[in-house]
Parts: sequence; C-alpha cells; structure tokens
Amino acid sequence: MKILKFGGTSVGSVESIQAVLKIVKASFDAGENPLVVLSAMSGVTNLLTKMAEEAAEGKPFDEGLKQLEERHFEVVKKLIAVKYQNPVLTRLKLLFNELEELLLGVSALKELSNQSRDLIVSYGERCSNFLVSKVMEQEVAESEYINASYYVKTDSNFGNAHLNEPLTNQLIQALYQTHADKLLFVTGFIGSNEQGRVTTLGRGGSDYTAAIFGSVLNASAIEIWTDVNGMLTADPRIVKKAFSLPVLSYTEAMELSYFGAKVIYPPTMVPAFLKKIPIVIRNTFEPHLAGTVIQFESGKSTYPIKGISSIADVSVINLTGSGMVGKSGFSGRLFTLLAREQINVILITQSSSEHSITFAVNPSDAEKAVSLIQNEFELELLANKLSTPVIEENLSILAIVGENMKRTPGMSGKLFHALGRNGINVRAIAQGSSEFNISVIINKDDLAKALNAVHDAFFAELKRTLHVFNLGTGNIGATLFRQLHEQHDFLLDHNDVEIKVVGVSNSRRMLFNVDGVNLENWQQELDENGEVADLGTFVSKMQAMNLPNCVFIDNTASKLPATYYEEIFKSNISIVTCNKIANSGDYQQYRLLHDTARKHGVDFFYETNVGAGLPIVRVLKDLMLSGDRILKIEAILSGTISYIFNNFHGDASFYDVVKKAQELGYTEPDPRDDLGGIDFMRKMLILARDAGNVIESSDVELGNILPENCLKANSVDEFYTELLKSEDYFNALKLKAANEGKVIRYIGNLTNGKVSIDLQMVDSSHPFYALSGSDNIISFTTERYKERPLVVKGPGAGAEVTSGGVFADLVNVAAK
Repeated sequence: MKILKFGGTSVGSVESIQAVLKIVKASFDAGENPLVVLSAMSGVTNLLTKMAEEAAEGKPFDEGLKQLEERHFEVVKKLIAVKYQNPVLTRLKLLFNELEELLLGVSALKELSNQSRDLIVSYGERCSNFLVSKVMEQEVAESEYINASYYVKTDSNFGNAHLNEPLTNQLIQALYQTHADKLLFVTGFIGSNEQGRVTTLGRGGSDYTAAIFGSVLNASAIEIWTDVNGMLTADPRIVKKAFSLPVLSYTEAMELSYFGAKVIYPPTMVPAFLKKIPIVIRNTFEPHLAGTVIQFESGKSTYPIKGISSIADVSVINLTGSGMVGKSGFSGRLFTLLAREQINVILITQSSSEHSITFAVNPSDAEKAVSLIQNEFELELLANKLSTPVIEENLSILAIVGENMKRTPGMSGKLFHALGRNGINVRAIAQGSSEFNISVIINKDDLAKALNAVHDAFFAELKRTLHVFNLGTGNIGATLFRQLHEQHDFLLDHNDVEIKVVGVSNSRRMLFNVDGVNLENWQQELDENGEVADLGTFVSKMQAMNLPNCVFIDNTASKLPATYYEEIFKSNISIVTCNKIANSGDYQQYRLLHDTARKHGVDFFYETNVGAGLPIVRVLKDLMLSGDRILKIEAILSGTISYIFNNFHGDASFYDVVKKAQELGYTEPDPRDDLGGIDFMRKMLILARDAGNVIESSDVELGNILPENCLKANSVDEFYTELLKSEDYFNALKLKAANEGKVIRYIGNLTNGKVSIDLQMVDSSHPFYALSGSDNIISFTTERYKERPLVVKGPGAGAEVTSGGVFADLVNVAAK
C-alpha cells in the first residue's frame, strides 16, 4: 500500500482538488491501495489562528468565518452532484457552528490557551478531509473520512505534541484491519491526548501524520504531493537555475530541510527512516514528473553536492574569554542552559584555542539568550574571565549539502572561492566530521547573491564545443572572425572551449561546413563555395544540421532576422546579437522572445545592444539576479552625441563640432539620425525592460537637442545651413553652462519605471562631468550602491569593441 499526502495548495481550490482526485483515483485503480492524508485548504490554518486571536482580543471574527464557509461550500457546489449536496453542506455547517461556539467561548473568556488553539485549528483538516472524501465518494464508493485524532495519540504538549508510539501503533493497526477495503481520507496534523483532547503535531504535522501511518502499516512508499517538482538544488525564488533532484538520502534531505528547504520537515522522515520506507516528493500540478525519491542511500551522482539551502534571518552570539580555555564542561553548561529555556541553537563553531564560541539562534531568541548567559556566568563576567556576549544581527546561513562531499576533494575551496570572488564575507564556518554539510554565516543582504554564486560554482558546467551560425559579415562580423581565430588556442587551453563557426551568411552568399569554416580565409571560401543567400533557408539548414550547443549570431542591423528569433529559440538554439531591433520593438515581442528562450533553456545575449563592448546589460542583470533593487539608471549611450558635447566648449561652435564629428566618421551620413536621439532611446528602452519595466517606445520622453528648424530641413546641406543660423541658441546653452561651472550632457534617465532623455547641465559632483572623447557612461543607483552609484564607462562604438562584446557573449554561452 501507499500513503498519499497532499498539502494545502493541493486542496486550495476547486481546480487543485480535481487534480488531487485524479491522482488518487489513478492510484486506487492501479491497485496500490492508497491511504490519503490531507492538510487544510491553503491559508485556512492561518485564517483559523487569526480568528482565534481576534476572538481572544474581543474583536469580531464573523468575516473570517464567512470566508471559511464560502471556500468549502464552493467546492461542494461545483464538485458534488446537486442531489448529494445537502448532507455534505449540513455536516460542514454543523462543523462551522461548533467552531463558532468555540470562538464565542474564547471571546467571552478573553483567553486563548494552547489547548483551545489546537482544537480551533483542527477544523481546517477536519473540513478538508471530510469534503474531499465526499467528492471522491461519487467515483469510489468505498471512500471514507477518518478523524486521525482518534488514532494518533500524543502527550499534552499542545501546539507541538509528542507521539505516544505504542498506543498509536495499536490503534492504527486496529483501524486498518477493519477498513482494509476502504479508500481512507485521514486528517493530517492532529492527534489527541489520553483525555481525548485534540492536539497538534507542530510544524510539518500533516507530513508527520503520513509518515506515522506509513510506518505502522509498512507502506511501500510515502508520497508527499505539493506544488514543487521535488527537492530542488536551491530556492527557485532566488536561484532561477535551481532544478529538482531525482534521489536524496534521508540524511541529505534532513540537512537540506533543516537549513531552510520548506518541502519537507525533518521529523517527518524519522518514522520512514526507521522502516527504510522511501519518501517521494511530487508535484500535484505536474503529476507526470517523477519528483524526488528520499531513501536510505542516494547512490551515485554526477554532482559533488546535492543542494544549497539557507536560513534567511539569524542572529549570532559571540562569547569570548580566557575562562573558557581548558575549562571542561563549559560548553555543556552553556548549551544545557539554552536547551532548558527552549532556545534552539542552529549552528555552533568554536575556535581551536577554546577562547571563543560562536552560535546562531533565531533573532527572537537572541536577547533572551544573552540575558540567560549573563545570569548563569555572572561570576566569570565580574572576574573578566568572560567578555560580555555580543549579538550580531541581520545575518543568514548558507549550507551546501551532499553525501558525495566526503569523497570529493576541494569542496570547501570551491565554496569559499565562489563567495570570495563575489565579495561575500564569511562571518563563521561550521562543518561536521561526516562532511555531509558545510555551513557559513554571511550578511543577510548578500544571501541572494551568495546563493546564485554558489549554485553557479557547483552546478554550472562549461560546454566543450560551441557550434556557431553567423549572420552578417560586415565590419563587426569580419572583426569577430579575426578575434575568434586569434583566440582559438587560448580558449581551448584555458577555458576548455572550442568555438566552431559552422555557418556563415551575408545578404548575397551563405556557407555551411559541419567541421568549421576556416576563419583565415572565410571570405574566399564563402565566395567560391557558398550558395545564394536566403535567410529562411539558412535557418532551416541550421535546424536540420541538429548540432549540439548551437548559437545563432545576428551581426546585422536588419529587421528580418528578428522575425526568426522565436523559431530559433524553439529549436533549442541560443542567440547572441548586436542587432537592437528585437529588444527595442514592441514590448510583446520582447517578452515573447525572452520567455521563449527561458522556456527552452537557451540563452539570449545582447550585451552589444546597449554599449558595444561595455558590460552594461550583464551588470544590470547580475545586480538584479543577486537580489539588488534598481533605484535609478542614468546614462550617456551615444558615442556621437558624447563626442559632440565633450568638444562643444571654449571658442568651438556647435556647427564646427558636428561637422568635425561627421568627418571623423562618428555620425551617420545625416547627423540628425544621431542627434535625433532615436538610437539612444532604443538603448534606454532595452535597459528599462531588462530592469523589469513594461514599457513601449512611445512611453519614453525624448527631449530635443536640435531646434525645430534644423529638424525640418529638407536635406543634409540645408540642415547645416539651419545649424549655422542657430548658433545663438547653442551659444546661449554653452554660456549658461560655463557661467554655472557646468557642462552640457544629453542624459537618459530611468526612475520608477519612467524613461526620459534630455539635455542637462551637470557640475563636477556628477559622475558624467569628466566624460571625454566619444565614451559612453552609465550610472546604476541601487539599494547596495545608494551612496556611491556603480559606474561603467568606456568606448561605446566601433567594430573592435562591438565584436569583442559579441565574443564575450559567446564565451558566456559556453560557460552555461
């Protein structure tokens, strides 16, 4: 037989209950003889607790009771045939009436004992199990509701009762002997003491109920059905790359659960562990997935660790002093004191000199712990043999877990290298002799960054060969080929990566070579052996070659390639592009492409969309990935405009500076294509979207550099004529800036999801004041970089730096 346990989210709505019934029916039809344990509907236990507390304070609880009834009645009306509804509604109404009477009693007494609280919250499980059993009864007549408080016997430690194992075993066995042919729906979380008073089993109580029944009945497996695909390598809310693990040992699962993994609670596993019963974590909403099997041994694994877990908020207490050195029994005295007062010590580390002990506790226990220590060790403190205990707050614990760690050298080094490389300071370290776990204490603000950095270090694998299909052989494409050729041996020797260009196309010819195009004479090979170019055919041929680790590079400025991006992603091919069209078109297209790439597990890199070779997009994404919050972005992202205003000072006229910029090749043939700010706007639009904002180009406030008469000129020559006529306008700007000790800059700004680009005058305190040449510059103001913004500055145009940015994106694909 099997135990099937379903959590609150699994019975939280009509749709989820339908999913549960489908799973249970399939198990029943397959002859697995399931016993079903259900939690309360999601949110109901919290609602019951809130109602109880409000009643004790004399506050009205009618609204909560109404909400509770409506949620359960909705299921009855939608999932039970009309002719069977009345008995079910009546029984539920009786339960709610009982609950109301209890709450009225609490309200009258203005007192909420743990015993009363347990009885009140028990109605969540009692209602959900009765309800679901009646829905299932329509398909499986043998379905029956069981109130576990009659069979799970405990002591009187209300709120966290301890099991009376012999009596519980006897009662469950007797129950099953008389109900072996039934499909039982058993309330999780609740039991009762010797007097029959309802108790609760504490955190993870429903899972514990499942394990108790599974152990007593010698189940073949205990399946915990929840809303995730098993135990994951890390918290998926923080680490987007986290994935589910197929197998864990009991020890690994306990370690991961202890350090914050919420899928299963450690005591749940004890009854299963003793009987060596596998526990399977599965997703109610994706039942086709195998989930994670927790068993006695995890077996072989390709990964050195199984997961990374964390506790987000802890306080650390440091106790130092000569009075501890060589003092036998000191640690026992300290931790016995804390245990006696129900203070849970999460982590302990002690210096080899015995001069200090550091331990972590819940922040709510820190002050109490210090007070207890000061009372217990008063004499030692007065004699200066101990220093006053020091509390450090706003800390977190990160732990890597896995049985393979004890057989794999360098685990600690890899962990600390990943943290150190990302500037994360380790405050304390703990590692057991079993080597199942290495735990570190870090600053709370660094937790998200640390989890992502460590996950990348232990789970990201470098690809051996990258097969590249390059579109566009102009300045950027040709320069990229030269760089790839020059760096081929370096990449192979130092990064264990070989990049093969297996497809090349321009607007005239295209060429394919599965062994790689010779990058020394690619132009000759393309001209002599290439076929007539057609983008659709190029994409189709790329798909048909079906090579591993493929990357499509778009080194064009054409609109057409972007129309193929979605199809390319769906073929599990990554894209690297310097073409801005796809990311700066309408938002729906932007979102679709990014979602498609993520869905198919491929990369979409476009660093060169914003600042050529400058690491702007990557810096933004890294900041966000590590949990930082963007407050403001300021930028100058046009090398042309940067050059013009950097040289518009002294006796120089605006007309002469623009003319010079065109002669140097900084501007387009019509300088208004640059000075109009459209290209700048596209770059800011991409940054805004990457920062998480839903924004269209029409939402950007684009300020003018040029007066209206210059913008409306009918030709380039006429434009220069009008520019000359407008010298007074530009000279007035220059004079105003000079008089105020400022310089003129055309600056893009992203604040609160709004983008504006306009002329500004900034003084020497601004990071853009000292900009020179045609450099680009960007300033990130974030929660971490609030006082001193993070600034990226450098050349933002040119084939050499742009192709270098494409190259870097390629290497980053290889590193995935």
